Amino acid sequence: MYPTERRPALGPFVRDQVEALRRIEGLELELHSFDPPGGMTPYVREALTLGRRYRGSRFDVVHAHYGLTGACALAVRRGPHVVTFHGDDLRLRKTAPIARLVRRLIDLPATVSAGLARSEAKLLGEPGRGKRVAVLPCGVDLERLRPIERREACQQLGLDPDARYLLFPADPARPEKRYDRARELADDAGVELLHYSETPPERIPLYVNAANSVLATSEREGFGLASLEALACDVPVLATDVGIAPLALAGIDGTLCAPYHRGAWAEALRPHLEHDDPRVEGRGRAEMFGSRRMAERVFKVYLELTAIANPELAPL
Repeated sequence: MYPTERRPALGPFVRDQVEALRRIEGLELELHSFDPPGGMTPYVREALTLGRRYRGSRFDVVHAHYGLTGACALAVRRGPHVVTFHGDDLRLRKTAPIARLVRRLIDLPATVSAGLARSEAKLLGEPGRGKRVAVLPCGVDLERLRPIERREACQQLGLDPDARYLLFPADPARPEKRYDRARELADDAGVELLHYSETPPERIPLYVNAANSVLATSEREGFGLASLEALACDVPVLATDVGIAPLALAGIDGTLCAPYHRGAWAEALRPHLEHDDPRVEGRGRAEMFGSRRMAERVFKVYLELTAIANPELAPL
């Protein structure tokens, strides 16, 4: 869950959280990341690597993202463990049993949204033995995601600045993102549908700003960063009512948060496709979920765990 040269789109939101945490005074952060080629074997190898690398080391907190990575992190034996679960690690048949085991062994399970914590309460279990489930979103990088004139964004992408575009903000190969819905809307409107998969995070703002509207058509989301990325750029977004979207889009004119319905969504799209550079007042809402603000929330949890593990360090 961290970008690599081979896979630049692998968990950029985790990288954003790491970089935001690095800016917090009083926190020293050591990063260990890896890029598993597929299957379970690389995770076993990585657990052995972690065990060797950090044998005898003690950390105030060991924080992993994603259930399988959390299992690897248990090889770092000294220090309280936090694992942030992102959604599919709690749902997929291959990973859910491991996530359930990890939940029992760590000090604090966390999810990226309150909705995910509620929907997966059966797997996460009731907070017995003094445990609770924290909600620790990664947040949106407001320095990278910002408004850019649509014509400029199109030119940088090699697109016709006078054409109309819709953006499907995900990899079409991921079935839960429902590319078919976005494709249907674009075909009905007679406009080009953009998408990204292995796109470097630095180029994502160009795609968002080049679009007349972002179509977040997912059938499920752990968090749903795409809606916030659109808002950070003041770009209209239509999203299904999953993940953070109901909270993020509430009351913002020019956006839609509703179950997918072809006719209703097409009607909501129409004014955005008629405008040369449609915008909404969304950045203020995105700032509520900025990566720096969310990192401060994570750091607060670190301090709480440190105080529990070391009562003598608790503030008077």
